[in-house]
Amino acid sequence: MSDSHPTRIALLGTGDVSDLHAEAIHEYTGATLHGVWNRTPEKGQAKAVKFGCEYFDSAEALVRDPAIDAVFVLTNMETHLRYAEMALQAGKHVLVEKPTASSVDEIKSMQAAADAADKICMPVHNYIYEASLTRTRNLIDSGKLGDLVTIYVMYNIHHPEVVAARYPGVIRQILTHHSYILLYLAGQPKSVFAMKSTINDGSVPQENLAMATLELENGALAHLCASFASDDHAGDPWTCMIKVIGTKGATRFSYRDWVENTPAVVHSQTYSVYPDSIKNTVHYFLGDCIQQGLQPLSSLHDAITCQRMIEGCEAAVTERRVIDLPHHD
Repeated sequence: MSDSHPTRIALLGTGDVSDLHAEAIHEYTGATLHGVWNRTPEKGQAKAVKFGCEYFDSAEALVRDPAIDAVFVLTNMETHLRYAEMALQAGKHVLVEKPTASSVDEIKSMQAAADAADKICMPVHNYIYEASLTRTRNLIDSGKLGDLVTIYVMYNIHHPEVVAARYPGVIRQILTHHSYILLYLAGQPKSVFAMKSTINDGSVPQENLAMATLELENGALAHLCASFASDDHAGDPWTCMIKVIGTKGATRFSYRDWVENTPAVVHSQTYSVYPDSIKNTVHYFLGDCIQQGLQPLSSLHDAITCQRMIEGCEAAVTERRVIDLPHHD
Protein backbone atom coordinates (compact mmCIF):
# COMPACT_ATOMS: atom_id res chain seq x y z
CA MET A 1 0.00 0.00 0.00
CA SER A 2 1.36 3.38 -0.99
CA ASP A 3 1.78 5.87 1.85
CA SER A 4 0.99 8.80 -0.47
CA HIS A 5 -2.54 9.02 0.93
CA PRO A 6 -4.44 7.64 3.92
CA THR A 7 -6.08 4.24 3.49
CA ARG A 8 -9.64 5.02 2.36
CA ILE A 9 -12.34 2.85 3.89
CA ALA A 10 -16.01 2.25 3.05
CA LEU A 11 -18.65 0.45 5.11
CA LEU A 12 -21.23 -1.95 3.71
CA GLY A 13 -23.91 -1.92 6.39
CA THR A 14 -24.61 0.77 8.99
CA GLY A 15 -26.08 -1.15 11.92
CA ASP A 16 -25.07 -0.56 15.53
CA VAL A 17 -21.57 -2.00 15.12
CA SER A 18 -20.80 0.49 12.33
CA ASP A 19 -20.52 3.23 14.97
CA LEU A 20 -17.62 1.38 16.60
CA HIS A 21 -15.88 0.75 13.28
CA ALA A 22 -16.32 4.37 12.21
CA GLU A 23 -14.92 5.59 15.52
CA ALA A 24 -11.92 3.27 15.15
CA ILE A 25 -11.24 4.55 11.62
CA HIS A 26 -11.51 8.18 12.73
CA GLU A 27 -8.97 7.51 15.51
CA TYR A 28 -6.43 6.00 13.11
CA THR A 29 -4.22 8.73 11.62
CA GLY A 30 -3.39 6.72 8.49
CA ALA A 31 -6.97 6.13 7.34
CA THR A 32 -10.14 7.96 6.44
CA LEU A 33 -13.79 6.89 6.18
CA HIS A 34 -14.74 7.57 2.57
CA GLY A 35 -18.32 6.30 2.32
CA VAL A 36 -21.12 3.98 3.43
CA TRP A 37 -24.05 2.02 2.02
CA ASN A 38 -27.02 0.43 3.76
CA ARG A 39 -29.97 -1.58 2.45
CA THR A 40 -32.28 0.91 4.21
CA PRO A 41 -31.30 4.18 2.52
CA GLU A 42 -32.65 6.48 5.22
CA LYS A 43 -30.56 4.79 7.89
CA GLY A 44 -27.47 4.76 5.70
CA GLN A 45 -27.88 8.42 4.78
CA ALA A 46 -28.22 9.39 8.43
CA LYS A 47 -25.05 7.49 9.30
CA ALA A 48 -23.19 9.13 6.40
CA VAL A 49 -24.07 12.52 7.87
CA LYS A 50 -23.05 11.36 11.34
CA PHE A 51 -19.73 9.95 10.10
CA GLY A 52 -19.02 12.87 7.74
CA CYS A 53 -18.66 10.76 4.59
CA GLU A 54 -20.38 9.98 1.28
CA TYR A 55 -23.50 7.83 0.95
CA PHE A 56 -23.60 5.36 -1.96
CA ASP A 57 -26.89 4.35 -3.58
CA SER A 58 -25.80 0.73 -4.02
CA ALA A 59 -23.21 -1.72 -2.80
CA GLU A 60 -22.07 -2.16 -6.40
CA ALA A 61 -21.39 1.56 -6.79
CA LEU A 62 -19.45 1.60 -3.54
CA VAL A 63 -17.07 -1.24 -4.41
CA ARG A 64 -16.50 0.15 -7.94
CA ASP A 65 -15.27 3.49 -6.59
CA PRO A 66 -11.52 3.59 -7.39
CA ALA A 67 -10.89 5.91 -4.45
CA ILE A 68 -11.71 3.15 -1.96
CA ASP A 69 -8.87 0.89 -0.75
CA ALA A 70 -10.74 -1.38 1.68
CA VAL A 71 -14.31 -2.37 2.47
CA PHE A 72 -15.76 -3.36 5.83
CA VAL A 73 -18.62 -5.89 5.44
CA LEU A 74 -20.95 -5.17 8.38
CA THR A 75 -24.20 -6.59 6.99
CA ASN A 76 -26.12 -9.62 8.29
CA MET A 77 -24.28 -12.96 8.26
CA GLU A 78 -26.27 -14.41 5.36
CA THR A 79 -24.96 -11.69 3.00
CA HIS A 80 -21.29 -11.67 4.05
CA LEU A 81 -20.11 -13.93 1.25
CA ARG A 82 -21.86 -11.94 -1.46
CA TYR A 83 -20.49 -8.58 -0.38
CA ALA A 84 -17.01 -9.82 0.55
CA GLU A 85 -16.59 -11.46 -2.87
CA MET A 86 -17.98 -8.36 -4.57
CA ALA A 87 -15.40 -6.17 -2.84
CA LEU A 88 -12.51 -8.58 -3.37
CA GLN A 89 -13.29 -8.92 -7.07
CA ALA A 90 -13.23 -5.12 -7.28
CA GLY A 91 -9.69 -5.17 -5.90
CA LYS A 92 -10.41 -4.07 -2.32
CA HIS A 93 -9.07 -5.43 0.94
CA VAL A 94 -11.91 -6.70 3.14
CA LEU A 95 -12.66 -6.76 6.85
CA VAL A 96 -15.70 -8.97 7.46
CA GLU A 97 -17.69 -9.02 10.69
CA LYS A 98 -18.36 -12.23 12.55
CA PRO A 99 -19.92 -14.71 12.12
CA THR A 100 -17.81 -14.75 8.94
CA ALA A 101 -20.36 -16.67 6.86
CA SER A 102 -23.15 -19.22 7.07
CA SER A 103 -21.13 -22.35 6.28
CA VAL A 104 -17.66 -23.80 5.83
CA ASP A 105 -18.13 -23.82 2.06
CA GLU A 106 -18.96 -20.11 2.07
CA ILE A 107 -15.79 -19.26 3.99
CA LYS A 108 -13.75 -21.42 1.61
CA SER A 109 -15.27 -19.50 -1.30
CA MET A 110 -14.37 -16.21 0.40
CA GLN A 111 -10.80 -17.44 0.90
CA ALA A 112 -10.55 -18.43 -2.78
CA ALA A 113 -11.75 -14.97 -3.82
CA ALA A 114 -9.16 -13.32 -1.57
CA ASP A 115 -6.39 -15.52 -2.96
CA ALA A 116 -7.45 -14.80 -6.56
CA ALA A 117 -7.50 -11.06 -5.90
CA ASP A 118 -4.27 -11.17 -3.85
CA LYS A 119 -6.03 -9.10 -1.19
CA ILE A 120 -6.43 -9.44 2.55
CA CYS A 121 -9.77 -10.72 3.84
CA MET A 122 -9.74 -10.64 7.64
CA PRO A 123 -12.52 -11.80 9.99
CA VAL A 124 -13.44 -9.57 12.93
CA HIS A 125 -12.24 -11.94 15.64
CA ASN A 126 -11.88 -8.94 17.87
CA TYR A 127 -11.21 -10.32 21.35
CA ILE A 128 -7.82 -11.77 20.45
CA TYR A 129 -6.54 -8.29 19.63
CA GLU A 130 -6.88 -7.38 23.33
CA ALA A 131 -3.63 -7.12 25.29
CA SER A 132 -4.97 -9.41 28.04
CA LEU A 133 -5.56 -12.22 25.55
CA THR A 134 -2.18 -11.66 23.91
CA ARG A 135 -0.53 -11.93 27.34
CA THR A 136 -2.47 -15.13 28.08
CA ARG A 137 -1.36 -16.63 24.76
CA ASN A 138 2.25 -15.71 25.52
CA LEU A 139 2.06 -17.30 28.98
CA ILE A 140 0.69 -20.50 27.46
CA ASP A 141 3.26 -20.60 24.66
CA SER A 142 6.15 -19.95 27.05
CA GLY A 143 5.11 -22.83 29.32
CA LYS A 144 4.71 -20.54 32.34
CA LEU A 145 1.17 -21.84 32.96
CA GLY A 146 2.32 -25.45 32.60
CA ASP A 147 0.03 -27.94 30.91
CA LEU A 148 -3.45 -26.69 30.14
CA VAL A 149 -6.14 -28.10 32.42
CA THR A 150 -9.33 -26.09 31.85
CA ILE A 151 -10.47 -23.07 29.85
CA TYR A 152 -13.71 -21.22 30.56
CA VAL A 153 -15.30 -18.63 28.28
CA MET A 154 -18.45 -17.27 29.90
CA TYR A 155 -20.93 -14.70 28.53
CA ASN A 156 -24.09 -13.66 30.40
CA ILE A 157 -25.57 -10.39 29.09
CA HIS A 158 -29.32 -9.93 28.84
CA HIS A 159 -30.61 -8.92 25.40
CA PRO A 160 -34.25 -7.85 25.04
CA GLU A 161 -36.29 -10.06 22.73
CA VAL A 162 -36.58 -7.25 20.17
CA VAL A 163 -32.77 -7.28 19.92
CA ALA A 164 -32.30 -11.06 20.14
CA ALA A 165 -34.72 -11.42 17.24
CA ARG A 166 -32.16 -9.83 14.92
CA TYR A 167 -29.64 -12.60 15.50
CA PRO A 168 -29.48 -16.26 14.43
CA GLY A 169 -29.24 -17.44 18.07
CA VAL A 170 -26.42 -17.41 20.58
CA ILE A 171 -24.64 -20.47 19.16
CA ARG A 172 -23.72 -18.64 15.97
CA GLN A 173 -23.84 -15.08 17.30
CA ILE A 174 -21.87 -15.53 20.55
CA LEU A 175 -20.25 -18.98 20.61
CA THR A 176 -18.42 -17.94 17.44
CA HIS A 177 -16.46 -15.52 19.66
CA HIS A 178 -15.82 -18.33 22.14
CA SER A 179 -14.65 -20.62 19.36
CA TYR A 180 -11.98 -18.35 17.93
CA ILE A 181 -10.81 -17.42 21.45
CA LEU A 182 -10.41 -21.10 22.31
CA LEU A 183 -8.68 -21.78 19.00
CA TYR A 184 -6.27 -18.85 19.50
CA LEU A 185 -5.35 -19.88 23.04
CA ALA A 186 -5.34 -23.66 22.88
CA GLY A 187 -5.54 -24.90 19.29
CA GLN A 188 -8.13 -27.10 17.64
CA PRO A 189 -10.34 -29.20 19.93
CA LYS A 190 -10.98 -32.90 19.31
CA SER A 191 -14.67 -33.17 20.19
CA VAL A 192 -17.67 -31.23 21.48
CA PHE A 193 -20.93 -31.74 23.33
CA ALA A 194 -23.50 -28.95 23.56
CA MET A 195 -27.01 -28.09 24.70
CA LYS A 196 -29.26 -25.09 24.06
CA SER A 197 -32.44 -23.56 25.47
CA THR A 198 -34.81 -20.63 24.98
CA ILE A 199 -35.90 -18.73 28.09
CA ASN A 200 -37.86 -15.60 27.18
CA ASP A 201 -41.43 -14.35 26.76
CA GLY A 202 -42.01 -16.71 23.84
CA SER A 203 -41.73 -14.14 21.06
CA VAL A 204 -38.31 -15.25 19.78
CA PRO A 205 -37.88 -18.94 18.86
CA GLN A 206 -34.09 -19.07 18.43
CA GLU A 207 -32.01 -20.12 21.43
CA ASN A 208 -30.83 -17.48 23.88
CA LEU A 209 -28.84 -19.88 26.07
CA ALA A 210 -26.21 -22.42 25.04
CA MET A 211 -23.36 -24.31 26.66
CA ALA A 212 -20.65 -26.48 25.16
CA THR A 213 -17.89 -28.67 26.54
CA LEU A 214 -14.91 -29.47 24.33
CA GLU A 215 -11.96 -31.83 24.68
CA LEU A 216 -8.56 -30.51 23.64
CA GLU A 217 -5.69 -32.50 22.14
CA ASN A 218 -3.83 -32.81 25.47
CA GLY A 219 -6.94 -33.96 27.33
CA ALA A 220 -7.77 -30.55 28.80
CA LEU A 221 -11.42 -29.49 28.78
CA ALA A 222 -13.04 -26.20 27.79
CA HIS A 223 -16.44 -24.94 28.92
CA LEU A 224 -18.20 -22.31 26.82
CA CYS A 225 -21.38 -20.52 27.89
CA ALA A 226 -23.43 -17.93 25.98
CA SER A 227 -26.61 -16.36 27.31
CA PHE A 228 -28.89 -13.52 26.26
CA ALA A 229 -31.43 -14.71 28.85
CA SER A 230 -30.18 -12.74 31.85
CA ASP A 231 -27.44 -10.60 33.33
CA ASP A 232 -25.22 -11.85 36.14
CA HIS A 233 -25.34 -9.31 38.97
CA ALA A 234 -23.81 -11.54 41.64
CA GLY A 235 -20.50 -10.73 43.28
CA ASP A 236 -17.62 -11.14 40.79
CA PRO A 237 -20.17 -11.60 37.98
CA TRP A 238 -19.59 -13.77 34.92
CA THR A 239 -20.67 -11.02 32.53
CA CYS A 240 -17.96 -11.89 30.03
CA MET A 241 -15.04 -13.80 31.44
CA ILE A 242 -12.16 -15.89 30.10
CA LYS A 243 -10.27 -18.06 32.57
CA VAL A 244 -7.34 -20.32 31.74
CA ILE A 245 -6.06 -22.78 34.36
CA GLY A 246 -2.81 -24.69 33.92
CA THR A 247 -0.73 -26.97 36.12
CA LYS A 248 1.63 -24.08 36.98
CA GLY A 249 -0.59 -20.99 36.84
CA ALA A 250 -3.82 -19.33 35.75
CA THR A 251 -5.13 -16.17 34.08
CA ARG A 252 -8.39 -14.22 34.02
CA PHE A 253 -9.93 -11.68 31.64
CA SER A 254 -13.19 -9.94 32.54
CA TYR A 255 -15.46 -7.29 31.02
CA ARG A 256 -16.10 -6.15 34.58
CA ASP A 257 -12.57 -4.82 34.96
CA TRP A 258 -13.56 -1.85 32.75
CA VAL A 259 -17.12 -0.54 33.23
CA GLU A 260 -18.70 2.81 32.40
CA ASN A 261 -21.95 3.50 34.27
CA THR A 262 -23.85 4.51 31.16
CA PRO A 263 -26.17 2.32 29.07
CA ALA A 264 -24.94 1.04 25.74
CA VAL A 265 -27.13 0.22 22.73
CA VAL A 266 -28.07 -3.14 24.25
CA HIS A 267 -26.14 -3.60 27.47
CA SER A 268 -27.24 -2.07 30.78
CA GLN A 269 -23.75 -0.63 31.17
CA THR A 270 -20.91 0.16 28.80
CA TYR A 271 -18.21 -2.49 29.00
CA SER A 272 -15.24 -0.51 27.69
CA VAL A 273 -13.27 -3.52 26.49
CA TYR A 274 -15.73 -4.31 23.70
CA PRO A 275 -15.41 -1.04 21.74
CA ASP A 276 -11.68 -1.07 22.46
CA SER A 277 -11.39 -4.58 21.00
CA ILE A 278 -13.07 -3.39 17.80
CA LYS A 279 -10.66 -0.44 17.67
CA ASN A 280 -7.67 -2.75 18.17
CA THR A 281 -8.91 -5.06 15.42
CA VAL A 282 -9.48 -2.23 12.95
CA HIS A 283 -6.10 -0.67 13.69
CA TYR A 284 -4.33 -4.03 13.24
CA PHE A 285 -6.10 -4.53 9.92
CA LEU A 286 -5.16 -1.06 8.69
CA GLY A 287 -1.65 -0.76 10.05
CA ASP A 288 -0.24 -4.26 10.37
CA CYS A 289 -2.09 -6.02 7.53
CA ILE A 290 -2.73 -3.44 4.79
CA GLN A 291 0.17 -1.07 5.37
CA GLN A 292 2.84 -3.56 6.57
CA GLY A 293 1.70 -6.73 4.83
CA LEU A 294 1.44 -8.86 7.97
CA GLN A 295 -1.10 -11.67 8.38
CA PRO A 296 -4.12 -11.38 10.70
CA LEU A 297 -3.79 -12.98 14.13
CA SER A 298 -6.90 -14.97 13.20
CA SER A 299 -7.45 -15.74 9.52
CA LEU A 300 -10.16 -17.14 7.25
CA HIS A 301 -8.39 -20.48 7.72
CA ASP A 302 -9.16 -20.11 11.45
CA ALA A 303 -12.71 -18.99 10.64
CA ILE A 304 -13.23 -22.32 8.84
CA THR A 305 -12.14 -24.21 11.95
CA CYS A 306 -14.43 -22.06 14.11
CA GLN A 307 -17.35 -22.71 11.77
CA ARG A 308 -16.72 -26.45 12.10
CA MET A 309 -16.81 -26.04 15.87
CA ILE A 310 -20.14 -24.18 15.63
CA GLU A 311 -21.60 -26.78 13.31
CA GLY A 312 -20.33 -29.43 15.73
CA CYS A 313 -22.23 -27.70 18.54
CA GLU A 314 -25.38 -27.66 16.42
CA ALA A 315 -24.99 -31.34 15.55
CA ALA A 316 -24.43 -32.20 19.23
CA VAL A 317 -27.63 -30.37 20.17
CA THR A 318 -29.63 -32.15 17.49
CA GLU A 319 -28.17 -35.63 17.98
CA ARG A 320 -27.62 -35.34 21.75
CA ARG A 321 -24.18 -36.92 21.57
CA VAL A 322 -20.48 -36.03 21.53
CA ILE A 323 -19.38 -34.91 18.07
CA ASP A 324 -15.84 -35.53 16.79
CA LEU A 325 -14.34 -32.47 15.14
CA PRO A 326 -12.28 -32.95 11.96
CA HIS A 327 -8.78 -31.48 11.96
CA HIS A 328 -8.43 -28.56 9.54
CA ASP A 329 -4.97 -28.39 7.96
